[in-house]
Amino acid sequence: MKSAHEPRWPASAAVLVAICLHLALPKQYIWGPFWLMPLMELAILLPLSMRAPHRVPHEGRLNQFLAFALIIVVNIANFASLILLILMLLYNGKSVTGPELLFSSLGIWITNVIVFALWYWELDSGGPDERMFHAGHCLPDFLFPQMATAGVAANDWRPQFIDYIYVAFTNATAFSPTDTMPLTVKAKILMLCQSAISIITVTLVAARAVNILS
Repeated sequence: MKSAHEPRWPASAAVLVAICLHLALPKQYIWGPFWLMPLMELAILLPLSMRAPHRVPHEGRLNQFLAFALIIVVNIANFASLILLILMLLYNGKSVTGPELLFSSLGIWITNVIVFALWYWELDSGGPDERMFHAGHCLPDFLFPQMATAGVAANDWRPQFIDYIYVAFTNATAFSPTDTMPLTVKAKILMLCQSAISIITVTLVAARAVNILS
């Protein structure tokens, strides 16, 4: 196998980007005090990054709980911002400027990509621990091209976080799977939810912003 562990820092960096995007949103699109969700995310991210800078075999239950709790908090914060943005369009759309809508919808869209990349990374094949150290114990939730075609990757190839960022980005852009196929009900539901959020953000919010600018 190429490495004995998978570093956590790419996922942690993605969460930091999501926090910055959240703080950059106009306050009317942030649920609760603007500092509440970022503070909760940092309160989970920092201890988790210090306790487990790498994904290792047999991770403790506390690390797994913190990882899922972090994704849930980021997910809730971003979904709440999308709902507030839609409500603003429905009930007070004339007071919203085009640049504000474009900037806000882009931030929500990017955060949506990050959130679902984290979900895919944590859940596929039982998580990084199972993928890297117990290959074959859990059936994969996603079929990557490297897994389907012999000779295009090393025999011990395993998807890492950047691969799931790519899957989430292409799913959010195309509103459907591209070269990586969901195999399980869990994966299909996640991709369906991500596509739905992306469609709402792009077609409803961004289209309205373009109309305001025109």
